[in-house]
Amino acid sequence: MARHRPFPVLPEIVDEVGSQIEVWLDSGVRSGQDVFKAIALGARGTMIGRPHLYGLGAFGEAGVLRCLGILAHELDVTMALCGHTDIRQVDRSVLQRAGVHV
Repeated sequence: MARHRPFPVLPEIVDEVGSQIEVWLDSGVRSGQDVFKAIALGARGTMIGRPHLYGLGAFGEAGVLRCLGILAHELDVTMALCGHTDIRQVDRSVLQRAGVHV
């Protein structure tokens, strides 16, 4: 069974546009780990459409704030486990797949 590769075309897009424009990801982001992966693959930032809507539907404004807190915590933990304290220092070198750098 093939493993899911998150954001499969993101690196190609980032490589193609270079520094001409900022690339933001607005699809498939469900966790702080997804934010980390997107940044590592070259995105400048991400949107989080669906998760905050779940929080809004469940608990209104408090649910949105809780959702944002969870995403921030997941991102912080992921960065710490990868030895980073500054998101601006995250790049593709932190990602590996089956022993091969992505």
